[in-house]
Amino acid sequence: MLNKEFIFIRLMRYVWINGKLVSEKEAVIPILTHALHYGTSVFEGIRAYWNPDLNNLYIFRAREHYVRFHNSAKIMGIKIDYGIDELIDATVELLRANEAREDVYIRPIAFVSASTVNLDIRDLEVTTAIITIPFGRYLEPKGVRAKVVSWLRIHNSMFPMRAKVGGIYVNSVLALMDAKNSGFDEAIMLNRDGYVAEGSGENIFIVKDGALHTPPTYDSILEGITRATIIEVAKDLGLNVIERRITREELYTADEVFFVGTAAEVTPVVNIDGRVIGDGKPGPITLKIRNYYMDIVHGKVDKYRHWLIPVY
Repeated sequence: MLNKEFIFIRLMRYVWINGKLVSEKEAVIPILTHALHYGTSVFEGIRAYWNPDLNNLYIFRAREHYVRFHNSAKIMGIKIDYGIDELIDATVELLRANEAREDVYIRPIAFVSASTVNLDIRDLEVTTAIITIPFGRYLEPKGVRAKVVSWLRIHNSMFPMRAKVGGIYVNSVLALMDAKNSGFDEAIMLNRDGYVAEGSGENIFIVKDGALHTPPTYDSILEGITRATIIEVAKDLGLNVIERRITREELYTADEVFFVGTAAEVTPVVNIDGRVIGDGKPGPITLKIRNYYMDIVHGKVDKYRHWLIPVY
């Protein structure tokens, strides 16, 4: 289930907007803002983890997120006036200003901020902002119940699926509402060819006979940074990872299923469409991957310390 603390979020004291720190009460937009009406924004979700033993906050894979942020903007045809290093520095500056000493969710966003109803966004004003939110678990770590919903994942012939565009997430909102209204915790979407795509905001893996299987990038998925992380680190654990098309019935007969994402981290899926997955508990491979992942993001694995940016 969704963590209730995530629903009732609070912003930290300061927000970074176009190169300046402003109070969160000043971070407002006009009612006619283009992105509010048409979803013309690109964004990222980044986590920073507090390690009390090292007395520091670590931003996880900030560079990779900001590279995708820039790529999303390029695909959308909007311009971000700040380079990747500038955005990383701004994130550190913002976290320090907010005196963050807890787990934090970081939301960079670039949106068409001109007040107009014109659909032509060429040369329109773009605002870039970074928001920080105290953040714990997004999904129940003991496991969630998922539903394969009727809403299909948008195909990349219709939208640029490799870009994190605000308007695309209406697809995810409808999918999650479908699942929630049916008594489930999360949604699983199929693509237009009937193969498994992803959750409402997560990539998906199944475990079968000791190997990991995950949908390929051409099956209308977002190329998740956590997904790429899991593929890489699974090899450290001696696991075989196979990117291939996955059918709906393979979900039901998998030994284990789990979601991955910046918000979801590594979350077991213990029931799909009323069918118990495995023995109905988080599986041993899922737990092994999750524990290793959590060690990495908290700075406990030297091999992957290069993925972390210390704030203090």
